[in-house]
Amino acid sequence: MKPITERKVATKAIILSRVSSREQEDGYSISAQKHRLEEYCARKGLELIKIFEFCESSTINKRPKFMEAINFAKSQKEVVAIVIDKVDRLQRSYKENPLLDELVSKEKIELHFHTENCIIHKYSTSQERMVWNLYVMIAQGHIDSLKDNVNRAKDQKLRSGEWISKAPLGYLHVPHPSRERGRSTIIIDEQRAPLIRKLFETYASGNYSLLEILRMTREWGLTNHRGNKSYLNRSCIYEIIQNPFFCGIMRVKKTGKQYPHIHPPIITKELFDTCQDVYHGRKNKPFKYAAKQFVFRGLIKCAVTDHVVSAMEKIKHYKNGDSGRWVYLVAADPANPQKKIYVKEEGVLKQVENVLKTMTMPTELKAQIIDYINSSADVERNFRKKRVSELQAEHTKTQNRLSVLTDLLLDQAVTKNEYDTKRQELLKKQGDIGQEIQKYQESSDNFTDSLKGLLELASEGYNTFKGSNFDKKRQLLNSVFLNLKLKGQKLDFMLHPLFAEFQKMSKTEVWCGWRDLNPHAFRR
Repeated sequence: MKPITERKVATKAIILSRVSSREQEDGYSISAQKHRLEEYCARKGLELIKIFEFCESSTINKRPKFMEAINFAKSQKEVVAIVIDKVDRLQRSYKENPLLDELVSKEKIELHFHTENCIIHKYSTSQERMVWNLYVMIAQGHIDSLKDNVNRAKDQKLRSGEWISKAPLGYLHVPHPSRERGRSTIIIDEQRAPLIRKLFETYASGNYSLLEILRMTREWGLTNHRGNKSYLNRSCIYEIIQNPFFCGIMRVKKTGKQYPHIHPPIITKELFDTCQDVYHGRKNKPFKYAAKQFVFRGLIKCAVTDHVVSAMEKIKHYKNGDSGRWVYLVAADPANPQKKIYVKEEGVLKQVENVLKTMTMPTELKAQIIDYINSSADVERNFRKKRVSELQAEHTKTQNRLSVLTDLLLDQAVTKNEYDTKRQELLKKQGDIGQEIQKYQESSDNFTDSLKGLLELASEGYNTFKGSNFDKKRQLLNSVFLNLKLKGQKLDFMLHPLFAEFQKMSKTEVWCGWRDLNPHAFRR
C-alpha cells in the first residue's frame, strides 16, 4: 500500500456554490456559501482558481452546470480540491458516486465538505468515506420525503377535482384567484374550445377518415397552444379523442385512475362515449382506402355477410388520351356467399336519389309543418327553462352540502376517509348536473332551427344531394339513413325515424297535424 505521506495533496481549489431554486433562504444563498468557502480556502492555503455559481436541481437526470465544474477539474494537470459548503450542495443521491469515486481514485480531485469538516481523497479511511455516504443518504432521505409530500398533495388535489398537470388543448392556465404564487387555475380557451367540440362532433359522425379530419382541422385553423403553435398531427387527434377531460373526467396516466374534475367541460359525456365507439370500431376495422374519395366508404354493409362493403377504383385509358374512372362496391353474391360481386357506385347512387325523391313534399304542406314547429317552440323552451332552473337549484344544494361536509371535517365530526368518500360522491353528482344543464342550454339555442333544417333537408333532399360535393353527400347519407345495406345489386335501407315520418307526410294530401295526436311530438 502506498504511504499516505506520498499522496498528491491539492494546492489549488475550485468552489461549487449551488442552490436548487431561487427561493432558498439567505443562509443557503449562493453569496453566503461563496463567502464561507472563500474563507475556508484561505485558512487551508488553497489557491482559488475558479468559482462555479449556479441554480440547478441535483435530482434531475442531466446536470449540465455540475458537469461543467467536474470537467474543468478533470482538465487540470494536478489534483484539484472541489470545495463545497455541504454534502447536499454537491449531491442528493448516490448516482454521482461512481463518477466522483473514479476521479478521487485517480487523484484528479479531492472533495472538501466545509460544514461536515470532511475531506475525501484517494487514501481516506473507511470511516471518512462512511461519513460522506451517511450524509448522502440523509440528503436522499430528505428528497424522498419531499417527493412523498408532493405525491400526497397531488392526491389531495385530485380528490378535490383539481388537475395536477398541463391543461389539454382547448383549456388555458391562468393565475389562481387567490393570487398565491405558483398556483394557477384552468379555464376554457374561447378560441380553441369550439373547434375541439367540432372535432369531437365530426369524429363521432363516423363519416370521415383520420386524414380527412386532419385536413379539416387545418381549414378551421386549429393549432397547438404551446411551442411553435403548429397544426395537429395524427397522434394529437387520437390523444384528444381518447381524453375524457373534455367531458368532465380527469384520468391519471400512471395509475389509470379517474376522478371528476371541477373545470368546465367542453363536450357532453354522451358525445365522448360515441367517439369511443367510433374509435374502437375503426381500430378493429380500419379503412383500407382512407385517402380515396368513395362516397359510401364506411357507410354501407353487405346484407349477406354484414361486413362493411369495400370500394375499388378502375381507371381505363383510351387511345385518344382520354381516361374514365369507375368506382365499384365489392360485396358477397346473395346466391353464392363465397363469390364476390362488383356493383357500380353510380347505380347505387341512383337508388339513393330515388329514395330522396319520395320525401319531396308540396310547399303548402311544408309551410304548415313549419308553422307548427314555431308554435311548439315556446312550449319546448318553457320546458327546458323550468328543467334548467331545477338543475341549478340542485347544483347549489350540492355545493352547500360540500361546504357543510368541510365544516364537519374541521369539527372532527367525520373521519378523513368518510369525508373523502362523500366528497367524491358529491363532486360526481355536481359534474353530472353540470353536464345536463349544458345539454339543455345548448339544445335550447339550436333545437328549433335544427328541426327546420331537417325538414328542409327532407323536402329538398333530392336536389341537394344531386348538386352536392363529396363531403356533403356523405353528410346527407349519414343524416337520412339509419343503415344502408347492399343485397346483390339492390340497395336495402332503413331511414332515420324522423325522415321516415317526413316521407309519410309527403304522401299525405291533407296534413291533419300531430298537434292533436301528440302535443309533445318534438320534445326530446
